[in-house]
Amino acid sequence: MKRRDFLKATGAAAASALAAPAVRADAWPQAGRTVRVIVPWPPGAANDALGRLFAQRLQEKLGATAVVENRTGGSGLVGTSAVIQAAPDGYTFLASAFNTAVMPLVLKGANFDPETDLEIMARTAMAPLVLVMTGQRPQRTMGEVVAAAKAKPSEWTIAISSLGSAGHLATIEFNRRTGAGLEMAPYRGTQPALQDLMGGNVQLLIDPSFALLPAARDPTRVKALAIATARRSVLAPDVPTFAEAGLPGYEFNSWYGLWAPRGTPSEIKDRCNALMRETMTEPAMVQRLTGQILEPVAESIDDAKRFIASEIVRARELLRLVNFQPV
Repeated sequence: MKRRDFLKATGAAAASALAAPAVRADAWPQAGRTVRVIVPWPPGAANDALGRLFAQRLQEKLGATAVVENRTGGSGLVGTSAVIQAAPDGYTFLASAFNTAVMPLVLKGANFDPETDLEIMARTAMAPLVLVMTGQRPQRTMGEVVAAAKAKPSEWTIAISSLGSAGHLATIEFNRRTGAGLEMAPYRGTQPALQDLMGGNVQLLIDPSFALLPAARDPTRVKALAIATARRSVLAPDVPTFAEAGLPGYEFNSWYGLWAPRGTPSEIKDRCNALMRETMTEPAMVQRLTGQILEPVAESIDDAKRFIASEIVRARELLRLVNFQPV
């Protein structure tokens, strides 16, 4: 979408919202109206599953009629734009991920401010990043890998599942902190990168735990070297943290959340936040998500805002270090 068209559409939506009568939060959701939860990615991914969980809870706990719409395209921009342009009446929400916060830093066509044009309602879950190595290499620890890469840099390449991803940022920081100077090879998704890793065409990959830990159950194919959490994770208690491996403070994760259009009444956002905080602390839900190699998140809207703001600052600085230009 061209910037002029995007701004025109966004302006029209804002004008329509101002002209509409105020939404009474105590009357929301109304019978006969459908709540749309837009997922800007195809079905099957973690953000899709968490979006469907939100829709399910709206129905079970609040009696809403809720549907999930997978509005794909533009690396998440199509669905995200649809929510930005929607009326802020509590009947359109966005279920997405880390990508939403950094999209304007990565995509030329993303002419919006994720902190003002969208309003975060809740972070729902996260997946810490994991460093894995092809099973074809003999090294056993991250320290051994860094030493080997420095000694023979031409023999080591690290895959990037997608440009601007959490794994991309983590790889930039890994190179900066270790001085390994690894060559980065971008892919179109985790699975092709992981396939090349198992085949020995690339040697390393940093990406979310849910995508990599299942493959690392067979160390002859994939070896898990470190996890980017402050403490050892219940998701992989045998995998050392980056701090234990020699990089204190190295923490990265892919995370998922729910957003509303700018101007959505705070009462509605608060109800949605309370609903998901309750959901994410239920023992059965904790067990279910842990089984899917995800960690539930239950935090206030203000805490989510602060976290996302810090993520944007870090992403901007890391991309600047490698002179990354939006594509």
